[in-house]
Parts: sequence; structure tokens; C-alpha cells
Amino acid sequence: MKGYNRLEQIMDFLKSHNLVTVEQLVAATNASPATIRRDLIKLDQEGVISRTHGGVTLNRFIPSQPTTVEKSQRSLQEKQAIASAAAALVKPGDAIVLDAGTTMIELARQITHLPLRVITSDLHIALFLAEFKQIEVTIIGGRIDDSSQSCIGEHGRRLLQNVWPDLAFLSCNGWDLEKGITAPTEEKAALKRDLIANAQRRVLLADSSKYGAWSLFNIAHLDSLTDIITDNHLNDDTRRLLGKTNPRLTIAG
Repeated sequence: MKGYNRLEQIMDFLKSHNLVTVEQLVAATNASPATIRRDLIKLDQEGVISRTHGGVTLNRFIPSQPTTVEKSQRSLQEKQAIASAAAALVKPGDAIVLDAGTTMIELARQITHLPLRVITSDLHIALFLAEFKQIEVTIIGGRIDDSSQSCIGEHGRRLLQNVWPDLAFLSCNGWDLEKGITAPTEEKAALKRDLIANAQRRVLLADSSKYGAWSLFNIAHLDSLTDIITDNHLNDDTRRLLGKTNPRLTIAG
């Protein structure tokens, strides 16, 4: 097989798999491990792929915040499964913080039967939960980010720095074992960092399609969390590597 065609085959395989190993690419292309490694070096030098613990992934840098409408169309079943697993952690009387995002909206829908105190940055979540009398809702306030319809800025950060919730549920656009949890803007990263800082239990809700993707600003490393909840499309190698980290890994669905 000519090198150009083999590189195309490698790219096609990477597009349909979140994280792949040299052995998987050998099986997919019928090339030798040495040939695959040379191809990966070439793709790495061109900035097409990124090497991580356990294999390689497409270079999935996210420069800007996707809109809520864009995110609502993606991985709906996975988000529902993740939200269900997250809802199982919430007890009557808990004080919880909900980050902005479509997975968080799914979680909000699954906890309406509980008496709770909920603090959130998300306008959609605040308006939805305010309909339920047994739930006390606080929105952090501040400037509204038009892409996510959520609050950002110093006003919300000050509130988050002065609460001590039982649970904080964090969302993200990208997560990775090496790069951690990241955000496209410094302002967004700072707010999310405060969102989990004082919580007794710090839970990342992130579907597997976001694994290996990253943005410019670090929010936190994975070992600063207590829990990670993701879906069952995360590949076995990544599961094994994440299983060796401090957070408890829950595979939903």
C-alpha cells in the first residue's frame, strides 16, 4: 500500500475512533508497527495528531465556545445516561452547584423530585428549576455569555468562592488525561475553577466524544476531581488509564 493511501486510511480510522493504539492501526492497515510509527511521527510533525497516554488522537483543539444549540444536537443518549448516573449521587437536602451546559440541563430534569438548594450559572437551568417549590434556586449573576446563555465574570466568581456545597457538577468542551479539563477563554476557566473549589464532591460530567479535545486555558487536572462520569463509548485503553487516576470513574449506560 502506498504511503499516501495508508495515511488516508489512518486518518479515517482516527476519525471513527476516539483514541487508537499502534496495534489497532497495524490491524486496520496491515502495515508493520515500524511503518505505522513513522507515519505517526509525520502526522505529529504536521500537527494533525496528538500523542497521549495509551495512543494517539486527532488534534482536536477547540478555539471557541460552541453554542447551546450546537451542543444540544450532540450525543443526546449519552448525556441522558450520564445525567442519570449523576442524579444518583444527589440526596434530599443537598446543596449542589450545576455548571452550564446541555448535560447539566439533563441532570436538572432528573432531580426535580428532591428538596434541594441549587446554585447555577445557567439561565435555562435556573428558570426550569424555579418552577419546583421544593428547590431553592440561586443564580450566580454577572454578565451573560451569549454562546452558552450562562453567567460569567467576577460577580459570579465571588459568590462561588463563598459557598461550600455538597456537590459541584462540572461540564467541559474537552478533557484529557495529560491536559486536564480546559476552556476556550481565561474568564470561563476561572469561573469553572471556582465552581468546584469548595465542594465536598467534585464531579465532571463529560461524554466520551470530548475526550482528547482541549482548549487553551486549563481549568483543573483530573486528579483534583473526586468523580468522573462518562458514557460507555470510551475505549478500553482510556478506561484503564483513567482507572489508575484519583477520581472515581463511572461509566454510564
